[in-house]
Amino acid sequence: MKKKINYLLLLLTAIFIAGCTNVEDASFTDKETDSQEVTKNYSETEKTTATEKSVSEKTSTQSRDELFKGYKLIEVDACDLSGHREANVLVDIGVGDREYWAFTNEYGQLVKVIADEIILQDDRTEQVTSSGRYCKDEAKVPGVERSDLDEGHVIADSMGGASSAYNITPQDSTLNRHGDQAYMEDAIRKAGGATDFEAIITYPNTETQIPSHYKYTYTLKGNKIVDEFDNGNPDEINKSLGLTGSKSTNSNKSTSANKSNASNGTEDISSVDTDGNGQVTIKEAKAAGYSMPISSDHFLYPYMDDRDNDGFVGE
Repeated sequence: MKKKINYLLLLLTAIFIAGCTNVEDASFTDKETDSQEVTKNYSETEKTTATEKSVSEKTSTQSRDELFKGYKLIEVDACDLSGHREANVLVDIGVGDREYWAFTNEYGQLVKVIADEIILQDDRTEQVTSSGRYCKDEAKVPGVERSDLDEGHVIADSMGGASSAYNITPQDSTLNRHGDQAYMEDAIRKAGGATDFEAIITYPNTETQIPSHYKYTYTLKGNKIVDEFDNGNPDEINKSLGLTGSKSTNSNKSTSANKSNASNGTEDISSVDTDGNGQVTIKEAKAAGYSMPISSDHFLYPYMDDRDNDGFVGE
């Protein structure tokens, strides 16, 4: 009898131990399953992110491929001063990590320069000369030997542009140093850079490397700017258009108009703003008979572009 009881106790103990083992196994299995599910979910998220990134990069590559289609990409040193250009090529003319793209046509003429962002030169981190130049000189593009023409940067040294022939055009000295080109560069510097930059350069024929016209489009602090001008001495161009000098009647007109508007508090620029864009150019002001410069107390001043912020426009 005692033996039977002992056997029964051993049997119950064995059953109890087996049951505990099954519970522990089930618990471990549940935990293992949960861990697998988390890993699976993480893997799917990672896969989705990678796919989105791949699509984004692919779209960007496709856009760039379309833009660069038909051009051969070549590398040219930023300080290559030879003045030679190849036809139908694409060159990065940005110094350092900047990406500024220059395009030539079938005649080797520099016809377009674009940049998503203009990043100003930083002489604290970049190696430049005491005069703020990356190179000792600029490329000798055919035409710059003329005394009235400079080696004009499309994107200036101060804006991170190279000095090779793919960023240099023979440009009127006055235009380059004191005219619209200089004003544009100064405006970009004062704004701390620019975005969506594009330069379109045109020529009078296919035989020359001297441009006849420039058109710059860029964005400054959210404002789209378009600068367009001929490659010539602005003083001589204005003189040929009859926009330099003024008769006493013009001077009186300017003074009387200023006083009249100041007295009645109205500013009607419709007769001056011929294109109706709300802005008055120097050309428009002169054509309307107003003498230059326009000072900050003139009623036209708020509607004009004082690029060097000295209180005068057209000086």
